Amino acid sequence: IVHPIVKLTLDDYEISEELMKRFSDRAEGIIISGPPGSGKSTLASSLANFYHNTGKIVKTFESPRDLQVDPGITQYTKLDGSFDNSADILLLVRPDYTIFDEVRRREDFRTFADLRLTGVGMVGVVHANSPLDAIQRFIGKIELGIIPNVIDTVVFVKDGHIGKIYDLELVVKVPTGMTESDLARPVIEIRNFADNVLEHEIYTFGEENVIVPVSKKVQKVGIEKLAEDKIREIFRKYDPRVEVEILSDNRAKVSVDKQSMASIIGKGGSNINEIEKLLKIHIDVVEKTSHSTDSTNVSDDILFHFSESKTALLLTVGREYSSMHADIYVRDNYVTSVRIGKKGEITIPKRSEASRTLMKLASSQNDIKIFLKDS
Repeated sequence: IVHPIVKLTLDDYEISEELMKRFSDRAEGIIISGPPGSGKSTLASSLANFYHNTGKIVKTFESPRDLQVDPGITQYTKLDGSFDNSADILLLVRPDYTIFDEVRRREDFRTFADLRLTGVGMVGVVHANSPLDAIQRFIGKIELGIIPNVIDTVVFVKDGHIGKIYDLELVVKVPTGMTESDLARPVIEIRNFADNVLEHEIYTFGEENVIVPVSKKVQKVGIEKLAEDKIREIFRKYDPRVEVEILSDNRAKVSVDKQSMASIIGKGGSNINEIEKLLKIHIDVVEKTSHSTDSTNVSDDILFHFSESKTALLLTVGREYSSMHADIYVRDNYVTSVRIGKKGEITIPKRSEASRTLMKLASSQNDIKIFLKDS
């Protein structure tokens, strides 16, 4: 276990007056996000001490309890193996703020949301590669419409410094890129806190919850982007790095790895015909070229821990991914497809071809990427 050893105050960070005012007066649903070891817990400790020094009643949820906080802050851990049980006790002491380090399992997200909706100010620590990823982790775990009531500020931390900050707000409007007034709906606006520029929108389209980037540089209209995302979602189960290009209103091109093409087309073209009937457009399936660089079509890889036994390579991704299917890549080279075990482990026998390929191509764990195939 890695324990934080540095104790900082908010004065040690480069925080603007606007952000400090937000922490003091408005922000009560704060998410601190960032990759492992980026300084999330250190910032969370600083916020806890800041609120405590202003006379607020501050408690923490931790497992293990390792935040560097003042003696006046009570540190709670799981009660009978669950933070949900701890929350029942916590509400009896009526805290102003609770620091939740870290929000990871599905029940953690629900507990975080329940406490916030009772009026408790919440600061949650979430592992994510970007502030948008942190927001995405709440989708599907709590209702979409209440996310802005649970989260109002997302702070991204990297290398110990505060990076991008997002502000969330729920409005009713026509989503960006759409024109018909009867398409108005509840939309979660995600704005850059520094300049108040709208960067993303989250809303329901059909039966799907979608996140659409908003940028003056983006040429695609909203409907085209949604269609592209839907096609990518279907083909991602065959190739997690599928590339999609909308050619016309009834035609699209899908670029996939060579080894995925047979599965997509199916015997006598049966599978691709079914997909075309589902999407109601013609799909051109082509082999992906080596120079394809459309990074917007690359799905996010999942974090894992690498270890070895006497007979196998072990990639541990977490129990929440158990029984799912995944593809393993090394430096953009496809290696193998696997099923994640019940304990959240991927076991690759050392005598297998996949193991030999991994050991040959990967010089470090950072070269290995794992992509979920399950939609």
